[in-house]
Amino acid sequence: MEKIKMVDLHSQYLKIKKDIDTAIQDVLDSTAFIQGQQVRDFERSLAAYCNIPHAITCGSGTDALQVALMALDLDPGDEVILPAFTYAAAAEVIAVLNLRPVFIDVDAETFNLDVNQVEEHITVKTRAVMPVHLFGQCADMEPLMNIAAMHDLFVIEDAAQALGAPYTFSNGSTAGAGSMGRIGCTSFFPSKNLGCFGDGGALLTRDASLATKLKMIANHGQREKYYHDLVGVNSRLDTLQAAILNVKLSHLDAYVRRRREVAAYYDETFSGLDQLVTPHRSGRAGHVYNQYTIRVERQHRDALRTFLQDRGVPSTIYYPLPLHLQNAYREPGCPEGTLPVAESLSKTVLSLPIHTEISEEQLDHIANTVKAFFD
Repeated sequence: MEKIKMVDLHSQYLKIKKDIDTAIQDVLDSTAFIQGQQVRDFERSLAAYCNIPHAITCGSGTDALQVALMALDLDPGDEVILPAFTYAAAAEVIAVLNLRPVFIDVDAETFNLDVNQVEEHITVKTRAVMPVHLFGQCADMEPLMNIAAMHDLFVIEDAAQALGAPYTFSNGSTAGAGSMGRIGCTSFFPSKNLGCFGDGGALLTRDASLATKLKMIANHGQREKYYHDLVGVNSRLDTLQAAILNVKLSHLDAYVRRRREVAAYYDETFSGLDQLVTPHRSGRAGHVYNQYTIRVERQHRDALRTFLQDRGVPSTIYYPLPLHLQNAYREPGCPEGTLPVAESLSKTVLSLPIHTEISEEQLDHIANTVKAFFD
């Protein structure tokens, strides 16, 4: 059996090597390494895939979040509500722009922000809410969008882990992660379901004038070269990465299907284990499984991780410390104990290998090793 990896990017590359290599060679032959035709082609393809009029590429998922906030003309000290249980990028860009992150607790089943807690955290300074579609499943967007509309708040979706995940509204209509809020942000970090061979990101919006502004901010505030109408940043998806993403986008649905197959295998195999909890499926939000994250009682979690590692099974803790307890974001008004679900999850979650190239032999070994720990 080959060595098990959390993500096997090499095997994935080998399956589409001819197309990837051709796409890269086309860029090398053109020498249009910045803002080449492949960037524009990918933006159009991504917008079509997400069923949204405008996709603007940028240098990373973190950049996408920052550019989004910059485009909304927020003032220093304005507040942005976000979940405490997520990666630091969301809080980081808020703080970098001298805004104030306001952390709320998350739902114990989906790990996404608890919509029921949003209104109680809204103040006269609140301008935006940033749901994070964690591990590949959309946050509960319909009630969140209703709250945002009532309080005149911007919704900025962090869809970095959930590109392609569908959300169904009560009227039966559907929309994809990143296409429901004022701005959607995503990442093409290599381990994402749609990953490039470096850093990359994109912004999604239905507003044509906002799309123009986002594009300008990501390119030094320029509408025309050397004429700077806005304060911007330098955040561009390079042409090589766009060419790679153009190829991989055509495989994204197949990648998602395989991840769902792996998740279903885990679900079935672990169904009789009372000592762990498999990922919850929201009735409205389809899951694309950027991660397969189980919950284990805190007294067993670290021991299980060591047991797996000793038997050739990698695992990862996403995330070992919630944001409100990180030194960079601590505030006196949000001490330990304030957000109990996020704090509990940080001590009980464990993510198992899930990727497109995982073999049945590897899956059997992973599942049997988990079961053996609890025997």
